[in-house]
Amino acid sequence: MTLTPAPFHADLAEGPHDSRAWWVRTRDGLRLRVAHFPSQEAQGTVLLFPGRTEYVEKYGRTAGDLAAQGFHTLTIDWRGQGLADRMLDDPRTGHVDIFLDYQLDVAAMLDAAEALDLPRPYYLIGHSMGGCIGLRAVMSGLPVQAAAFTGPMWGIRMAHPVRPAAWALSWSSKRIGLSHLLAPGTGVESYVAVGAFEDNTLTTDPDMWDYMRRHVLARPELQLGGPSMHWLHEALAECRSLARMASPALPVLTFLGTNERIVDTDRIHDRMLRWPSGKLVIVDRGEHEILMERPEVRNAVVSDICSLFEGARPSAALSA
Repeated sequence: MTLTPAPFHADLAEGPHDSRAWWVRTRDGLRLRVAHFPSQEAQGTVLLFPGRTEYVEKYGRTAGDLAAQGFHTLTIDWRGQGLADRMLDDPRTGHVDIFLDYQLDVAAMLDAAEALDLPRPYYLIGHSMGGCIGLRAVMSGLPVQAAAFTGPMWGIRMAHPVRPAAWALSWSSKRIGLSHLLAPGTGVESYVAVGAFEDNTLTTDPDMWDYMRRHVLARPELQLGGPSMHWLHEALAECRSLARMASPALPVLTFLGTNERIVDTDRIHDRMLRWPSGKLVIVDRGEHEILMERPEVRNAVVSDICSLFEGARPSAALSA
């Protein structure tokens, strides 16, 4: 794979020194952006799968915490968001043609890790939509030793009476040429850019809210609004498909806030009950963005994740 330098806003990311971004191409021809956050040590590399609307700079602070524990981090702008190629004429609408196309992005990310000669073993952290993409990836043999998920999108939160209507509307929109329209109840504005900290659904930490808000106000090109009707249908179908599949034999930690209001918490509880080598950690008063929560939560979560990864190293497993 040929890597070409890409824009990277280090001042906003606040990540490790010498962090850099690169353009990569997927097998279907789209241009994506990956970012490498280095560590002075080399216990391995974390493949960090962001959520919907997110971008590489958002995880600068998290990468700094991981670097302090000896882990490199590689993260990505998925197709349709960040500085990656957008999918619709209106770039503010989140969209994907087929949800499995995200696995092409995963393949490009792995190729980039190889091209950059990042240290093995690899580990996975998947947040929200990245948790859905990551679950499919590990079920398909992603070469990681362990995984951690935060608020994973293994289902989308909506009232039970609304769910049949969401299925019907999102399915029919493609048949009548309206799949590009925004899903009901969403808008083209970035939630963080126009929302208020009070009673937001992402974090209880005002500093991390300001951190995220600074990014999208300083660089409006990073903003993304609501998903398209077609994205909603694809996401619902992927979550349903994954729910029918067995959990892989992989050590896993999943973190879920008690005030989670974006993803379907029942699906998370059900999955973790069926993951023999997995553990569900409930975060008291936590919102959706567990890695963007108040400092004591972030520190505890990163510590738990790093302990999991260290214990899953091949040398550690052999000596256990």
